[in-house]
Amino acid sequence: MKVTYFDDTDTLLVEFSEKPVEDTRDLDENTLGEYDNKGKLVAITLEHASEHTDLQSFSFSNTAMLQDVS
Repeated sequence: MKVTYFDDTDTLLVEFSEKPVEDTRDLDENTLGEYDNKGKLVAITLEHASEHTDLQSFSFSNTAMLQDVS
């Protein structure tokens, strides 16, 4: 997962996967959903990010990952 903020355009890009984007859909006036060829969400783009988020206090936490027990 990768989060990138573009200061020059005030755009926040949250990438969940490195899969190629096949389709982009407007989720609302300022939000785009980007999907792979199977319809799974690959990324979200938020325009005018500073108006809709608190960019000054970004945090990330990782809880214990599920292990494959097969």
